Amino acid sequence: MARRAGKRRLSVFSLSFLDVMSCGFGAVVLIFLIIHHRADMTASVHDQDKELLSESRKLDYLIERQRETLAELRERLEATRRRIAAASAEVVAKVERREARRSALAELDERTVADIEDIAALRADVEDRDREVKRMQAEEEAQSGTQVYAIKGEGDRQYLTGLFVGGANVLIALDASASMLDSTIVQILRRRNMSPERQRDAPKWRRAQRIVEWLAAQVPIASSFQVMLYNTEAWFPLGDAEWRDSTDPNALDAALNAIEAVPPAGGTSLENMITALRAMRPLPDNVFLITDGLPTQGVDGTRRRVVTGRQRQRIFNDAVDTLPPDVPVNVILLPLEGDLLASASYWVLAAKSGGTYMSPSRDWP
Repeated sequence: MARRAGKRRLSVFSLSFLDVMSCGFGAVVLIFLIIHHRADMTASVHDQDKELLSESRKLDYLIERQRETLAELRERLEATRRRIAAASAEVVAKVERREARRSALAELDERTVADIEDIAALRADVEDRDREVKRMQAEEEAQSGTQVYAIKGEGDRQYLTGLFVGGANVLIALDASASMLDSTIVQILRRRNMSPERQRDAPKWRRAQRIVEWLAAQVPIASSFQVMLYNTEAWFPLGDAEWRDSTDPNALDAALNAIEAVPPAGGTSLENMITALRAMRPLPDNVFLITDGLPTQGVDGTRRRVVTGRQRQRIFNDAVDTLPPDVPVNVILLPLEGDLLASASYWVLAAKSGGTYMSPSRDWP
């Protein structure tokens, strides 16, 4: 048994071959495993890339939609801003229209007050005229028959003591300046901005016209008369300086109608009136001057923004120096606020020329 055991030999080649084969097989298995694992990893990465691409495309779509929404919101915002701007402009326009309407209403209120005052004055004037007509009708039979027009004062009051309406040629000169609109400065300025129709209806101007009518009615039958208007200029409402017969009612009516159509305006130039008087042929032998204050302009018509009382006195004196001699001037002075030197100046003129000065009461004639 020991010999058999000693004769047995080991085969190195067989063992090595098996080892090599085993190692080779293991290597193949290992390579296969590695390759299979990488294939799985590649497939997994590829799947993940698809998911990421899908998410990316989804995000891009959402971003694009948000951009469109943002653009739409911006357009809406801009449209809203435009509407706000338009609404603001409309509000401003409405506020301006409201203020304009308030101003118009305030002006309308002022005009309404002025109209009420004018209506009250016109009503008083109408009542005065009604009373005058009634007096004329009641006393028509008592007239002496020597007058073309029958006009008297109220009752037996002696309004014209010392005033003699006589002479062969009687001139009635009426001041037609803007001051004849009223007796106060404020009312004169207010009426000066009214329409010519309302200026012609001013109570003071209507009173002056009645004085002209009264004087013309007192002219003797055998005398002639003429009417002159003056402000910055002097003119004859009958068209020329020819003397008219006092028995001609058409001439007197034409003169009175022409005076009614004239609204008082402008300043006063007594010197221009005297210049027109000196050009008459023959000269008047009795002048009745109806005015309310000292002149404001000389013969050149120079206008000043402010004329003081002393300046008006000098202008008056310069005008009186040009008056023809032996022509009596009878002054009927109506009231005017602020002209303190007028009364004394015209009294001196009447006294030196041989005429009469009077400042009648408010209810005359």
